[in-house]
Amino acid sequence: MSQLFDRRPNSWTHKFRAAGRGMLWGMKSQRSYVLHAIASVGVIVAAALLSATLVEWCLLLLSIVAVLAAELFNTAIEHLARAVTNQYDEEIRDALDTSSGAVLLAAIGAAIVGTIVLAHRLGCTLGYWSG
Repeated sequence: MSQLFDRRPNSWTHKFRAAGRGMLWGMKSQRSYVLHAIASVGVIVAAALLSATLVEWCLLLLSIVAVLAAELFNTAIEHLARAVTNQYDEEIRDALDTSSGAVLLAAIGAAIVGTIVLAHRLGCTLGYWSG
């Protein structure tokens, strides 16, 4: 048995290792997670170049984390559904569609926040309005 699972299930070390393993597994197994992560790096670079304020950083980072967390929840639900059955089931289809919709909603919201913040920063940088 691996050392990861030899620890007491309720120890903090075990909980953090399991969470870290889940995050890494989600990153490796989902192409869409990687695409969201790449977009996140682009937003962070743009915010740094445009000298985002503390509040703007908070909004951007909260949006990024919301999308990545939604993606991980979606991945977990997909794998749980596959573990339950490989047969077509309308209830499972609806659950999978709903979790995908949650990711889409989070991504749209993050894109709107990012556009507002970065467009404002760019306008300030170019002198169109004061920041």
